[in-house]
This record gives sequence, structure tokens and C-alpha cells, in this order.
Amino acid sequence: MNEHFERLLQRAEQLITRIESVLPQPLGEPDWAASIAYRYRKRSSGHGGLEPVRHVADMRLASLKEIGQQKEKIQRNTEQFVKGLPANNVLLTGARGTGKSSLIKACLNEYASQGLRLIEVDKADLTDLPDIVDVVAARPEKFIVFCDDLSFEDGEPGYKALKSILDGSVSAASPNVLIYATSNRRHLLPEYMKENLSYTHTADGEVHPGEVVEEKISLSERFGLWVSFYPFSQDEYLAIVAQWLSSFNVPAAAIEAARPEALVWALERGSRSGRVAYQFARDYAGKHAE
Repeated sequence: MNEHFERLLQRAEQLITRIESVLPQPLGEPDWAASIAYRYRKRSSGHGGLEPVRHVADMRLASLKEIGQQKEKIQRNTEQFVKGLPANNVLLTGARGTGKSSLIKACLNEYASQGLRLIEVDKADLTDLPDIVDVVAARPEKFIVFCDDLSFEDGEPGYKALKSILDGSVSAASPNVLIYATSNRRHLLPEYMKENLSYTHTADGEVHPGEVVEEKISLSERFGLWVSFYPFSQDEYLAIVAQWLSSFNVPAAAIEAARPEALVWALERGSRSGRVAYQFARDYAGKHAE
């Protein structure tokens, strides 16, 4: 009888262990000394964790050219945040490859010595934002939760989670946490022609958006600071190319000679962006290295 009971007990313990392994677990703290940047990752089991980024991109504010106004706004807001002054959640929108995410990484490197840290969260994991905020709320550092290339389709769960944490939830966000998001969509959601039909016009000429349009705007409005990025002109593109070539120790005469090749490179890719300029500079510097 005792032997039978012990077998049942062992099976019960094994079953409980298996059940516990699939139940939601409280988010643990990472090694905060391991890095200045972290990624939130979910395992196949569904349990999430903060993983230190071992090799943080060495992006510097001085390296980012032709986006002076945008740089000033983001740097000022970040500096206020690090100093414990009022600061806003930030939405960076506009043309691809114009320096949106690079600017955030550069601010991290600029203010890391003053306690700034970054946590990158994928769109699919935004539903876990409240857990992430709870983990860092008692920390002395300041945390930017970074959502790169953010956009939503109708009905995605992360949309409401982000909307609540930005503004409107009963539980307020921690004062040591800000959301910085980049997107190619100004309002983060797809916009359709038929939605224009929901606008109403009053007798005095006022225009009122319909409920569908209001819902799309409501998320982006919760970001206190909007920063827009625009495609570069030819001269701006060449200035960025020269900056990157210089960073790769290409001589001034060679930089001037590279201008025609840089323009062809951009033409072939259909874009004069900072990303294209960086890619050209890497290719050119590698080919002409002694």
C-alpha cells in the first residue's frame, strides 16, 4: 500500500511540475551590470525574459548628419528624462533609412554614463509591457522602452496594450520609463480611402472626423513628442556619404572622387537615405582599403 501511494505521489508531483512549467511566471530581473541595453524575448514555453545585449551599436550623435532639428528635439527630451525632469514619450515617423532608430541608439550611448538604459520590445510582445514596467519601476536607472518599426493591423492585441501604458490605464507608467517608437506610419495603423467618408461637415464649415479615424489617431496622440523625418536631397545624401567615408578613414581626395559612384549607388537602390549612404561607404571603403 505504501509503495503504491508513493508512486501516486511521485506522479502527482511530476504532473504539478509540468503544469507549473506552462503557467505564467513573474518576470525575473536580468544582470543589470551586464549591459546598457536589453531585449525582451519570449521562449517557446511562453515565458518572457530580459536578455542583455552584449554588443551595443557604437552610434554617436556627432555621426548623424542632416537631421539637426530632429536630433535637437530627441536629445533635449532624453536629457530632461535622465535629469529627472518632465519628459515625453516619443514617436519618430517618416521615410525609411533617415536615422530614426540610429538617433535613439546614439542617445543611449550619450547618456548611458548618466544612468540611461534601453529595453527593446517587439510589437508582438507589447502585451507584456506592464510586466516589464513593474520589473524596472524600483530601479535607479532611467529606461527607454524602444519599439522599432512599429505599426499595427486592425485588432492586434499589442495596440491596446501600448495605448493603455501610454495614457489611459488605471495603473500609471513608472516615472523612470519612457516609450520611444519609430514607424513609417504617422498614426501607426493602415489608413483606407473609405475612412475619409466618415468625416462630417457642419453648416459653418467645420470638419469632424468619424469614429474610425478618431480611433486611429488616438494612439499616436498619446505620444507627447512627434518627430518627423524626410527624404534627403542629393546634397544632403552626399554630405552623409562623406561623413561615413571619413569615419572609415578614407582620404578627403578619395571622398570627393567617390561622389559619382555614390549617386549611382543611390540610383540603383531607388533611395537617397542615410542607410544607403552608410552601405555605400562600407562598400567603397572596403574596396579601396590598402
